[in-house]
Amino acid sequence: MLDTDKIEDHDATQKHLWQVNRLLQKHKLIETLAHKQHLAELQIRLEQLDAPSVARIVEALTPDDREIIWQLITEERKEEILLFISDDVRSELVTEAEEKPQDRSTTIRVFDLFEGRLRQIPITSREDLAKANPIWIDLVAPDDEQIAWARELFEVDLPNPKELTDLETSARFYVEEGDEVHLHSDFLLDREDESRNVAVAFILHKGTLFSVRSEELPVFRLQRLRARAQSGYVSEAKDVLLDLYAADVEYSANALEDVYADLGIVGKQVLRSHITDDEAAVILASIAEEEDLNGRIRRNVLDTRRALSFLMRAKFLSEAQHENVREILRDIESLDGHTAFLFNKINFLMDATDSSININQNKDIKRLTVISVVFMPLNVLAGIGGMSEYSMMTQGIPWPVSYAAFTIGLVIVGWLTFIGLRYAERRKAKLGLAGYRKPQNQ
Repeated sequence: MLDTDKIEDHDATQKHLWQVNRLLQKHKLIETLAHKQHLAELQIRLEQLDAPSVARIVEALTPDDREIIWQLITEERKEEILLFISDDVRSELVTEAEEKPQDRSTTIRVFDLFEGRLRQIPITSREDLAKANPIWIDLVAPDDEQIAWARELFEVDLPNPKELTDLETSARFYVEEGDEVHLHSDFLLDREDESRNVAVAFILHKGTLFSVRSEELPVFRLQRLRARAQSGYVSEAKDVLLDLYAADVEYSANALEDVYADLGIVGKQVLRSHITDDEAAVILASIAEEEDLNGRIRRNVLDTRRALSFLMRAKFLSEAQHENVREILRDIESLDGHTAFLFNKINFLMDATDSSININQNKDIKRLTVISVVFMPLNVLAGIGGMSEYSMMTQGIPWPVSYAAFTIGLVIVGWLTFIGLRYAERRKAKLGLAGYRKPQNQ
């Protein structure tokens, strides 16, 4: 009878468990459908708003919610909305987009001029590229097939992006037969976890600018945004090239501002009255990171200066373009002064941090010295007292009493020695302060 009851209870439990699981699955399905419905309604609402309104909404959201909203916006509207978003949020969104896997349409971007603006032409095959009449072809980590398309259709010698580093000076800027201009420049990529210089190859050939690089860069995305939004921003391939260099200088200036801010925070930590050795180690690591970024910025702007000087000497530019180059070179001159100042500030903070470490070490050595001086007479007395268990001085006195009195005597001698050291140190400090004030009063 008991076995029958147990079997019935087990069957009832299994039945209830099955019902609960079914209800949970139904609840999850309802939640999923409701979630999708809410996202669809949100997407419709976003499409009804203008670009500035969407930009303000995106800026006001948390990073997680911002990512969800950004995925609901179409690629066509993203470019327009980014123009109204602040630099910090734009950099975050652009970086997230760059880290996503790229398809073929994003590894080769082709632009022509339409009503005074850059217009991107979708390219999915060789036939699409053959029909285009571009002024700019941007290749980001292209495969061998895409490079072959451009080489065959436009009769241009495109380099492999994997072979752009460690070039000799003579191979960075040169002109080939047929007025094919080659420039190999470094562009700054500044991220929170890492900053580096990315090599980019530019080729000007028959009114078309070709850019080849191994990864996406914020400067190029910013240039595309500006050229698409502003009518008359560019009129030919050389304008695109010069604007890319100008945007790179602007990007380097923004990175320098971040270095200023970070060094300001580090400076407040260094100039405190006391910092521990662990804090000093963290500060030194932060200073080293800022020094590395400052060096990369300096290298980047100097490389840009060389490229612009080459273009001016080669006489490829119009008078208006020459004036644009002069303005960019003036900006680079100002950045040179800032980078030099930052190098001096970094050296100062590094020396100050090293001095704090040395001060901490001197304090430790001083403590050890005081301890050694205090225990020096105690060691002598302990050596004398330990020569014999029964000496003439303690003969007739019970050893517990004699050793207790000896121990108390050692404590008194050590305390008096410590007090004497403190008195001598304070007297020396007062004499030094009086000697410093006396010449000032005279």
